[in-house]
Amino acid sequence: MNTAILVFFIGSYTQMLSPDYGGSGEGIYSMALNTETGEISILHKTYTINPSYLVLSDDNKFLYSVTEVTADEDPKVRAYKINNDFSLKLLNEQPIIGGYPCHIEYSNNNLMVSCYGTGNILQYPIDNSGSVLKYNVNYQHSGSSVNPQRQEGPHAHQAAVHPNGKDVFVSDLGIDKLKAYELIDNKLIKKEDKDVSVTLGSGPRHMVFNKEGSLCYVINELSGEVFVLGNKEEKFEVIASYNSLPTTYKENPSSSAIRIHPNGKYLYAANRGFEAITIFGINKKELELIDYQSTNGKTFREFNITPDGKWLIACHQDSNDIVVFKIESNGKLKEHYRTKNVTSPVCVAFIKVK
Repeated sequence: MNTAILVFFIGSYTQMLSPDYGGSGEGIYSMALNTETGEISILHKTYTINPSYLVLSDDNKFLYSVTEVTADEDPKVRAYKINNDFSLKLLNEQPIIGGYPCHIEYSNNNLMVSCYGTGNILQYPIDNSGSVLKYNVNYQHSGSSVNPQRQEGPHAHQAAVHPNGKDVFVSDLGIDKLKAYELIDNKLIKKEDKDVSVTLGSGPRHMVFNKEGSLCYVINELSGEVFVLGNKEEKFEVIASYNSLPTTYKENPSSSAIRIHPNGKYLYAANRGFEAITIFGINKKELELIDYQSTNGKTFREFNITPDGKWLIACHQDSNDIVVFKIESNGKLKEHYRTKNVTSPVCVAFIKVK
């Protein structure tokens, strides 16, 4: 394949989760990005129900997805072999004990699945063939918080692995906590003494670490805030808060994703409703607002940055389009390409750079 091509995968909603939430996508899309022009094209489509989040193995041989449905509809975690032409071959699947699994993370031949609907986190080992084995732990979160509509119970939203490869934090929107775990002898173990509580009503959704693991950035869906967490005495705590929305924005926040640039100099936060990316400069432990970049679509769900840091790909769940931005040297974004060939896109996963 041409050296100017970078392969990535898009997850989509293929059916509605509620009368006003979901989509009509065609499953998992294997995609190609022309790294010189920013144009993207579809290589293959693999049908599976609501593959709303995807993750690749470190050797790029396997892709894993969840099927985001209710507990009554038997959600699954599915393992695929990535063929030489980047089509996918289903290897196997395992049941997910929980409802609305919305995120999947890979670390050291393990998968961690976060279930939004039921507020639990499961760990699945992976065998030498890339297949998913039966889950070996299932931790149920408990509690509630101050927003009666959204925080009536736990809502695990993402498992994030610290750069040390050992510490794992699960952002739980429903209880305003980052629940702490540790991978010990290849098994996920609770570390409640390292749990992080955040401002009530904020609704932590996703987080990213800097390369050193000294700082963590949390996007909060319900408040629109980005929290900066510092590591003090081997425990993270909130040391600063920044609004990712302008003061003129008066609608309810609905923050959706956060990514750090590979060079560690810029932080990007997505907001649905506002339909824009907020760009921050990273200055040691502080953030400096650089720009708001409109994405000109509906329901800006997810985005990702190419491993070389040159391109940002953004997905709109409800306007059924993908936008490719060139990342300028100052961190700002310039649109280069837009396509409506992918329906209900909600996740971007790149082939990993070794």
